Amino acid sequence: MEPKLWVNKGWTARVIKNSDDDGWAVEMIKDGEPEPALIGPWTMGRDKKNPKPLDVNAFNTLVKTATEVVRRHEQHMHAIHHKKLMITVAHQQIQIALDIVPDEDDPHALLSATDLDGEQLAQVKVSAAFKLNTTSAYAWAENNYRKPG
Repeated sequence: MEPKLWVNKGWTARVIKNSDDDGWAVEMIKDGEPEPALIGPWTMGRDKKNPKPLDVNAFNTLVKTATEVVRRHEQHMHAIHHKKLMITVAHQQIQIALDIVPDEDDPHALLSATDLDGEQLAQVKVSAAFKLNTTSAYAWAENNYRKPG
């Protein structure tokens, strides 16, 4: 723990020169990650030249904020990669799900249909660019869950 660098609780807080102006910034890096999860402005010290030193309260607040940023990012990525909707086919509620697999060598998605009891009715591999919406879900069901063209 130094005035410009704290490492604790799986995080590193580093006070850095703000590249946008004459002030200072603080970056929060989660252990094992190559990029900061959070970069924000940092307060000047009393001399109006150097940064205010990190302290336990500031560090704890930064950890809490950075953790929330990471959590929101993970939720956003989950929402992008996993979509679900409900349709009714022959008086039966069917959940249609699209789970994107962001594989560098073989990006694809799994399109699946499940009844309300949790029994999987079908699953096919589709392009990662497949757009799941009500129209595409009904078209897939009406085509007996064959792989969409």
